Amino acid sequence: MLTQSVIDDSTLIKDYLSGDNESMSILMSKYKPRIHKYILMIVKNDSVADDIFQELYIKIQKSIKSDKYIDNGKFLSWCLRIAHNLVIDYFRQKKQLNTLSADDDKQTNILYGKSLSEPNAEDNMINEQVRIDLRKLVEELPKEQREVIILRHYMGMSFKDIAQQTQVSINTALGRMRYALINLRKMINDRNINLELQTLS
Repeated sequence: MLTQSVIDDSTLIKDYLSGDNESMSILMSKYKPRIHKYILMIVKNDSVADDIFQELYIKIQKSIKSDKYIDNGKFLSWCLRIAHNLVIDYFRQKKQLNTLSADDDKQTNILYGKSLSEPNAEDNMINEQVRIDLRKLVEELPKEQREVIILRHYMGMSFKDIAQQTQVSINTALGRMRYALINLRKMINDRNINLELQTLS
């Protein structure tokens, strides 16, 4: 079999439907780090994240075999949408599901220009601490706000895709980002945290 790097998702799915189970393993291994990270950033529990990912894996297999997946070149987005629904189910079961609705976004620059997940060669120890501090603050946000930050700045998704995945309007997704940034700024100011971010100026 060809290596993972040279096989596109569509080919792997077709091979899996033809009986090649290894193709599904290769396909999921391509995206497991991003999917698992997304789940973990929301539930904030390694064991829970592992359980949800395993449930996701089984659900994806069944969905593909039952022709519920439409191959439009957005396999990862589809997986994240399923993961999102499973996370919601988890919080519903735990009675921890919160809701939030908003209108628009006018200040999305607080995180731009900073890669929170992939430090580059020029990053020094101070910048690394900045990322750690900022990530801790993000984890304190309400679930819906935390989720849009993760999808936008950790996963690199557009607001259109975020809206589709979270099943809200684009304005609501933008509004959640706006309130997330307002809350981040408030936490930074209240705690006198110096993140030394150029984008905060």
